[in-house]
Amino acid sequence: MTADPARRNERSRRAILTATLELLGETGYSELTIESIAARAGVGKQTIYRWWRGKGAVVLEALVDSTMAAAEPITLPDSGDIRADLRAVLRATVAEFADPKLSATTRAITIETLSDEALAEQVRDQLLRPQLDAVKARLRAGQQAGQVREGIDLDQAVELLFGPLYHRWLLRNGPLTESYADGVTDLALAAIAK
Repeated sequence: MTADPARRNERSRRAILTATLELLGETGYSELTIESIAARAGVGKQTIYRWWRGKGAVVLEALVDSTMAAAEPITLPDSGDIRADLRAVLRATVAEFADPKLSATTRAITIETLSDEALAEQVRDQLLRPQLDAVKARLRAGQQAGQVREGIDLDQAVELLFGPLYHRWLLRNGPLTESYADGVTDLALAAIAK
């Protein structure tokens, strides 16, 4: 569990999060250490351990913080064409998974969540939930526009869209391409569209 953010020195916190992102870009997740973050940030490693449980929690907060600082609340485009909008989102997801450094970090955090329930909850609630909720909101708008069937479970529809991408990425059982993303979109819409 992270410490109360109000008790943190904001300048040190910012230095730690900045150092974490810089080092991730330079060394990748597997080579990143609390010691290297502390050295780059100019703080003692005990400061980091006082505020975070470990490397995964620091990286998660740095990613969430940079995402929140860079953007407004997540909303999907609504061009009026649900198929085109969902294809764009799934293609963007495939592109993120294809980025070797981002994918390596995501894979490493995913591994840590398997044995750390608190971290898994944080990843789900802070990193994944805003994105998945944005897709759910776009599907709801599709229902209101008569493009998506009424009465379907929108959470399951979101999983139907992203589950195959995560499965293929996690197991590496095939290439993640735009055509694959388009195929998943088409199959999911065959199940949920009016």
